[in-house]
Amino acid sequence: MTIVFTGGGSGGHFYPIIAIAEALQDLVREKHLIEPRLYYLAPTSFDEQSLFANGITFIRTPAGKVRRYASIRNFTDSFITLIGTISAIFTLFRLYPDVVMSKGGYGSVPTTLAARILGIPVIIHESDAKPGRANLLASRWALRIAISFESAVKFFPEKVRSKIARTGIPIRKALMRVETKGARQYLGLEEGIPTVLVLGGSQGAMSINEVFVSALPDLVSFANIIHQTGQANFKNVQEISQVVLTKNPHAERYHPINYLNEISLQRAAGIADIVVSRAGAGSIAEIGIWKKPAILIPIPESVSHDQRTNAYAYARTGAAVVLEEENLTPHLIVSEIKRITSNPELRKRMSASAQGFTDPDASRILAGEVLSIALTHES
Repeated sequence: MTIVFTGGGSGGHFYPIIAIAEALQDLVREKHLIEPRLYYLAPTSFDEQSLFANGITFIRTPAGKVRRYASIRNFTDSFITLIGTISAIFTLFRLYPDVVMSKGGYGSVPTTLAARILGIPVIIHESDAKPGRANLLASRWALRIAISFESAVKFFPEKVRSKIARTGIPIRKALMRVETKGARQYLGLEEGIPTVLVLGGSQGAMSINEVFVSALPDLVSFANIIHQTGQANFKNVQEISQVVLTKNPHAERYHPINYLNEISLQRAAGIADIVVSRAGAGSIAEIGIWKKPAILIPIPESVSHDQRTNAYAYARTGAAVVLEEENLTPHLIVSEIKRITSNPELRKRMSASAQGFTDPDASRILAGEVLSIALTHES
C-alpha cells in the first residue's frame, strides 16, 4: 500500500499532513495491516524531522505560485508548475500510489493534476472558511472533499457538493494536550502575573513583531510575554527588544523565541492566559483545542483571502476578538490584552466558548478515509 501526501509551503498545509500520518499509523497498527509506504511531494520538505519521525519520504516537486497582484512572476511561475506536473507524472507513475491526500496550496497543484491524468484517487482537505484556488481546482476530480468550516461549502461547484463532508482540522497528537506541570520553570516565567503567548504563524509575522516590540515597555509592566518571532526575524527582534527594554526593571519578563517546538508549545500553551495569533485555520484549531482566550490578527485580505474569514468565523463563537492589521497599534494591543487578562469572568466565558469548535477526531476520520480508499484501490 502506497500513499502520497501533497500540500503548499506553509505550516498550515504541512502539519495537518503530519497529523493524518500519525493517525494513519495508529489505524494500521490497530487493524494489523502491513505498514504503508508514505511519500510527501512538494516544493520543499518544510520540516524534515517531522517527516522522518513519521516514516514519510520527501520527493521534491517544483510548483509555481499565482500571486494576487500583477507580476511577471505569475507568468514565469506557470512554467515551473508545468515542469512540476511533468515531474509529478513520472514520480506517480513510478510509485503508483493507491491514493493521493492533498492539503491544497500552490505546492499541491502539480501532484493533483498528475493524479488526475493517471487516474489515481484524490482526497482533498480544505482548512479555511474560504477555499483556496488549488483545492477548488482539484475538487473537480477529487473522490472526497473534506472541509473544516460549513461556510466553505458554498464556494465549491454545486456538482461536487455531494462529495463534501465536514471533518474539522487535523491536529498533531502532541498538540492535542497542553502541559502545565513545570511549565513556568521550563520557560523561565515569573509567578503571579498573566502570561501572553504571541504566535505569528510558522514563519513569524513582521508586522506583529514590530507592534509587540514597540508595546513591550507597557506589556512587561503587567505580564510575561512568550513571543515566537519566526526564524528569519529572531535576531532583529532580539536586538531591538534589548534596546527598547534597556534599564527596564521587568525586561526579564520578555521571552523571544525563534520557533516553538512541540514540547515548548505544549508548555507555553498550557501556561498562557491569552494567545495572540495570526488566523490560519490550523492555528485557530489549536487555540480552540487548548480552550484559550484569543486575539486574532488576520493577514490583510489583499495578501491572503482566507485568514480574515477564518478569524471572524471563530470570533462569532465568543472565544476570540479580531484586530485588523491596518488598525493595529501598540496602544490597542496593550489595551485589549489588559482588558481580557484582568477580567477572570471574561476569560472563563471565552474559554468556554472555544469548547467544541475543534474536532479532536479530525485526523482519525481523514486517516480512516485515506486507508479505506487505499485498500479498495489496492485490491
